[in-house]
Amino acid sequence: MRLVAPRSDAHGKHHVTQNSFGALGVPARLVDSLTASGITSPFPIQTSTLPDSLAGRDVLGRGRTGSGKTLAFSLPLAARLGADGRRARAGHPRGLVLAPTRELATQIAAVVGPLAAAYGLTTTTVFGGVNQNRQVAALEAGADIVVACPGRLEDLMKQGFVALDAVEVTVLDEADHMADLGFLPGVTRIMAATPTTGQRLLFSATLDNGVDKLVARFLDNPVRHAVDEASSPVAAMTHHVFEVADVEHKRALVERLASGTGRRILFMRTKHQAKKLAKQLTAAGIPSVDLHGNLSQPARDRNLKAFSDGTAKVLVATDVAARGVHVDGIELVVHVDPPAEHKAYLHRSGRTARAGSEGDVVTLVLPEQRKDTRDLLRKAAIKVQPRPVSVDSAEVAALVGEVAAYVEPVAVAPSQPQRRPGTGAGRRRGGRGGRGRGAARTPARSH
Repeated sequence: MRLVAPRSDAHGKHHVTQNSFGALGVPARLVDSLTASGITSPFPIQTSTLPDSLAGRDVLGRGRTGSGKTLAFSLPLAARLGADGRRARAGHPRGLVLAPTRELATQIAAVVGPLAAAYGLTTTTVFGGVNQNRQVAALEAGADIVVACPGRLEDLMKQGFVALDAVEVTVLDEADHMADLGFLPGVTRIMAATPTTGQRLLFSATLDNGVDKLVARFLDNPVRHAVDEASSPVAAMTHHVFEVADVEHKRALVERLASGTGRRILFMRTKHQAKKLAKQLTAAGIPSVDLHGNLSQPARDRNLKAFSDGTAKVLVATDVAARGVHVDGIELVVHVDPPAEHKAYLHRSGRTARAGSEGDVVTLVLPEQRKDTRDLLRKAAIKVQPRPVSVDSAEVAALVGEVAAYVEPVAVAPSQPQRRPGTGAGRRRGGRGGRGRGAARTPARSH
């Protein structure tokens, strides 16, 4: 069933339909902002959490990436700060969102920004890898909402450019990924600097690795909402395991899987291999970009933009992109290198089948990787029969669909590795069709 957005009568009063954003308590001007963006149907995590978060309660939301968490916390954040018409003092934001990666922070800000603007509030991002001057200027101008990564935010706090004593709403997104990256000590210090009277919203797929301690210390009698089991595969996702005889067959198969017309992400274990594969595919007439920790922020932004706008159909990434990239319309994820553990498999795979769309996930397995991959999929609760394939197999052709036209490679300047202070200026060089057999289907769910 498709949900209908609130309607306004001749007097401007909203009529809400059951299970619409308006019925959940979202203020009318935010409903209008959502409608203008084409968003009319709440996802389960939004339907579940919004009545409590809009009422000012602390909320612990458990749901995997792609489930609609960003909007679930952005709406109550904007609604609370916009209700009284006040603005932030210079260097004293009223709203704070913590995110584990620069890419995720940027994409959260893109969601929060229009909602905040509906009340005349301003939003800025704070993260490392770029010069801090622009961020400092935005804070000194009185940014109302700061979307930040912990490291740079702590740096600016120590320098005296920002204080968190006026924060009324604190959001911690993807807390489990924060833990995986070792950020919890910094997150703890940051949250301790916010007023205990403020509202706190924490979203995480799991509560392990110390996330439970954050919940116990900083959330006041939180309302708990869980939409999906943390280990469950994403809805509407089909999994394939393709066994290849050797490295040469694997290389040819990767190029074939990358050759379709739709967006696809190829995951590698190392930065060097990701960069190398992106160059190889581009040289083969398949425009590709890489994403990994060695890239400077401008290079990351440039490559993500090329992938988002379709200039490049293929993104070759390390696990840095497993959570930080939220681009709709990714039809295929390929684990060129199987990940080391099942959580990484689920997070990587979650780049496709987002927001109710369908998608496919392929894992390529060499003979020596079969046992480890079998154990990995068992832990991820994925049941799929491995299939030996070649580039000419029907299963492969079905996933590739229409083959994209050859694109003449264009010579570009090499991506700059990110420089760290004191390291000098050295430079490193260096369509979908039908479904085949051997596919494990996760049934789609309606929203």
